[in-house]
Amino acid sequence: MSAALALRAEWAKFTTLRSQWITPLLAVLLTTGITAAVQAAYGRVDTSLEDDPAGGIYYGLLFGHVAVVCSGVLLVGQEYASGTVRASLAAVPRRGRFYAGKLLLGTGVGLVVGLLSVAGTHLATAATVGLDLGQPGAGRSVVAGVLYHPLLLVICLGATAMLRNLTAAMGLLTPAVFLGTTFLTALPGVREAAYFLPDRAGLYAMNYRADPAVPYGHWTGLLVMALWAAAAAWGGLVSLQRHDA
Repeated sequence: MSAALALRAEWAKFTTLRSQWITPLLAVLLTTGITAAVQAAYGRVDTSLEDDPAGGIYYGLLFGHVAVVCSGVLLVGQEYASGTVRASLAAVPRRGRFYAGKLLLGTGVGLVVGLLSVAGTHLATAATVGLDLGQPGAGRSVVAGVLYHPLLLVICLGATAMLRNLTAAMGLLTPAVFLGTTFLTALPGVREAAYFLPDRAGLYAMNYRADPAVPYGHWTGLLVMALWAAAAAWGGLVSLQRHDA
């Protein structure tokens, strides 16, 4: 099977299985809806949302990115959970091509989610408390916000391919992104290392202003996340090639 047919097969699975296309949609709705609600209710009175404009704009992302994690896990883990990965590998015997189809689909879905989420949060902020995209760092923040989604999705896809278990991947990655890394950045002694975790680095890349506690710049934060995504994608490929389905 050619690479184009492998990608088409992944697209067919994605559009056929309800959980796979509802989860990215949920990510957009959560990110946009929670941002709109928080900005409308607290945007003019909560000073913490004004310290850095990105704090208010991307507030909903703190919840929406959990659905992005689930999307990445489901793209691989659902086939392992159901046992259909054997049939998929029989249809596409070249495992690298099979995996590339998943990576391409995941990246595309992540980009669409990122574009819709960032557009939605900016429109919600503009409609509630106002928005000035002429501020320093605003353009970079938009780019980082869009790219955060496909990078996070690829990280979770690759990690799931390494674990080869839907339950283990969901149980590990979802709480880690939702609470774990935030908790680690609050602990003295491990805070400096926690800043190099992928979601922390990606979220910092969206900030308008610099934080003296973070030991790198905004673009470097995005690069750190991209390196995590590349490592996870490679690890998933190695695991897929070395282990039986």
